Amino acid sequence: MNLKDAYPLYLANEAQQPNTALDVTDKFSGEVATRVALADAQTIDMAIAWAVRAAEPMAKMASYERQAVLYHCVNRFTERREELAYMLCVEAGKPINDSRGEVGRLIDTFRIAAEEAVRMTGEVQALDISPRAKGYQGIWKRVPIGPCSFISPFNFPLNLAAHKIAPALAVGCPFVMKPASRTPLGAILMGEILAETDLPKGAFSILPASRDGSDLFTTDDRLKLLSFTGSPEVGWDLKARAGKKKVVLELGGNAAVIVDADANLEDAVERVVFGAFYQSGQSCIGVQRILVHAAIYDAFKAKLVARTRTLQTGDPHDEATFVGPMIDVKEAQRLDGWIQDAMAKGASLLCGGGRTGAMLEATLLENVDPDTELNREEAFGPAAFLIKFSSWREALDIVNDSKFGLQAGIFTRDFFKILDAWDDLDVGGVVVNDVPSYRVDNMPYGGVKDSGLGREGVRFAMEDMTEIRNLVIRRN
Repeated sequence: MNLKDAYPLYLANEAQQPNTALDVTDKFSGEVATRVALADAQTIDMAIAWAVRAAEPMAKMASYERQAVLYHCVNRFTERREELAYMLCVEAGKPINDSRGEVGRLIDTFRIAAEEAVRMTGEVQALDISPRAKGYQGIWKRVPIGPCSFISPFNFPLNLAAHKIAPALAVGCPFVMKPASRTPLGAILMGEILAETDLPKGAFSILPASRDGSDLFTTDDRLKLLSFTGSPEVGWDLKARAGKKKVVLELGGNAAVIVDADANLEDAVERVVFGAFYQSGQSCIGVQRILVHAAIYDAFKAKLVARTRTLQTGDPHDEATFVGPMIDVKEAQRLDGWIQDAMAKGASLLCGGGRTGAMLEATLLENVDPDTELNREEAFGPAAFLIKFSSWREALDIVNDSKFGLQAGIFTRDFFKILDAWDDLDVGGVVVNDVPSYRVDNMPYGGVKDSGLGREGVRFAMEDMTEIRNLVIRRN
């Protein structure tokens, strides 16, 4: 299977090839795999203008018509799933099995949106709460917010783009999207498939663009919502410049998992290995901090290190590969530097630690100083470390000692400890007897603190992309 020599951008539903200015590299070989059209500021401005024109016809589409567009995407993604997986493996360096898994989630997300497209409900509300409101009745419904701006990241270039595009189509919002410059191909293929439908002209534009040239995605007041997934540094800056529009941010994390004394060790080891090292650790809910009860610490550590050493690192096209390259050499160098700094400040290396170019081995440490970047910041790569704890309260406090709060995982069979974690952990979600890396695409997903604002998960994103319109009726 091969990529095309060049891919277009999509402006107002139509493919255009004004240039081939953006090189997309094979993240394993480092060679240019294909070239993509890059949008300039004038093209972005035109796309927003078309989205404004499309707002009314999109809002007037019947529910079944929006659903049909989404089901068309489901069917076409299913037909082209191997092509999508291969494309993802090349542009992101994601191991082929993880790539196939993400295609499956892409299909799930669009299918969920198709189902929700015909469930846009409201509420009849009693208003006669006092004598002055006797005879009044209230009814509210949800209406599309209008043109939306989407900026998606490199690590899940299919499914995280889908979590913006599919809800927008479900509610009837036109959109302009900027995919990550390092991984634009998946979003472009979505544009190709959407262009096969009869959506109103201007309903979508998919525009790879440089960061310097893409300010209109954030600052243009014609756009009514900005949904960004990416780094906290960039996300909070965008929010500060977004003006009056609604902003949804899905940002970073340094996720923790707690393994209590009553956990099934073999099961917990398998899930922690997955959570820490799948797709080279490049997930905002990847396991970074591994808290283990003192009573089982040594046994768990031995099993975890032994299992981690079995992971195959290398060519992401190889079916046996579990850890592929990081997105680029610079990112691998950054994380390698954090590991070396932690070791210089007293951390012990349990396994891994080697780096060749963008390839960083699956790395485990212990005794990491709490003030190091490896503990305080988001590793976003194949590195994690163990922390010993003695009491459940101590473990919860350690998890909360973070500027992030996306998801946490806990392995315990004690129902009251589960309730304590749910009540006290300052995170967007608690996952019981699994890692924080677990996500189903219809659940509310998002974080608190520096991890962001708002929630994704199709139905919850649809709420952000709509506004409540109230109707009050006086009977006389």
